[in-house]
Amino acid sequence: MNLELETAPVADLDAKQRLRIWIRLLKLSRRIESEIRERLRVEFSTTLPRFDVLAALYRKGEGMKMSELSEALMVSNGNVTGIIERLVQDGQVVRIPVEGDRRAMQVRLTEDGRKSFAMMAEVHEGWVNSMLGSLDDEDAARLLALLGDVSINGRKVT
Repeated sequence: MNLELETAPVADLDAKQRLRIWIRLLKLSRRIESEIRERLRVEFSTTLPRFDVLAALYRKGEGMKMSELSEALMVSNGNVTGIIERLVQDGQVVRIPVEGDRRAMQVRLTEDGRKSFAMMAEVHEGWVNSMLGSLDDEDAARLLALLGDVSINGRKVT
């Protein structure tokens, strides 16, 4: 038993509890991400960053400017450029000049890219459901609601 925790004031216990929550969330996130990275590599010969780019483009539908894509994925333009280059070579996406802006390019999924991503996304969803399968529907809904109540610097994390 940890005497320090037992004798700590209530406010300290709350702070330590929140720290343990953060550490547990971080460990869980890293473990799930690591497993997904490995499965994407083995089953689809792809990477998580490529999957994330395809997912962002799939959700957007009509395509995105490279800068919008970088912002949505919270990565540098340089990171996105390299990934897009390989996806273009693989026939998964196309680059389209943005009318009125000679420097900007819009990126859009090809039909092959859309089909390929839809299939990967379905399998990915199964992996996540399997990894979080110990949560029944009620617990999953409650956890989602609790996490939705968390705000960082006054901003909800969605």
